[in-house]
Formats: sequence, C-alpha cells, structure tokens
Amino acid sequence: MTSAYRTSILVHMRSLSLLIETLQQAKTEGEMKNLLKGLLTLSEIEEFATRIEIVRLLKKGIGQHDIAKKLNIGVATVTRGSKEIKMGNFKYV
Repeated sequence: MTSAYRTSILVHMRSLSLLIETLQQAKTEGEMKNLLKGLLTLSEIEEFATRIEIVRLLKKGIGQHDIAKKLNIGVATVTRGSKEIKMGNFKYV
C-alpha cells in the first residue's frame, strides 16, 4: 500500500466521521431537513432518496430490471445497490 493511498484512506475516514458527527447533531426532522438542504443540492437529495428506494425495493425481493423500469434508472445503478447489500451495507434501510 502506497503512502498516497494510506493518506487517501485516512482523509476518507476523517470525512466520513465528520459527516456522521454532524448528522447526529440533528435531533428533529426539521433540524435534519435544514442540515441536508444546506449540505446538498436538490439533485443530490433526489439521488440519495433514489438510492434508498432502490435498497428498499431490492430487500422486498423486486427484480433489478423491474426496479430500473419503475424508477426510470439504469440497471447498473440498481446492481450497485444490490452489490452493496451483499457486502453487508444498508443493514438499517
């Protein structure tokens, strides 16, 4: 592992920790809406919501092609969500 790669991982972990710490400070739905609207563009919010919907539909057993058609997105986007589930992510969605 190169020094640059290790540095990149450390920066990523610090960024993730900062994001988690900041999101946890929002105690109400209104506070969370305010925070997310300040952090994200409208298209980023929509993208997050789509990813969550993909995961929920996959967990219901709906096929990838059906999800792609329903959400008007590419199958590769749905496949990415499926791979993340298989890797153990999205346990709380």
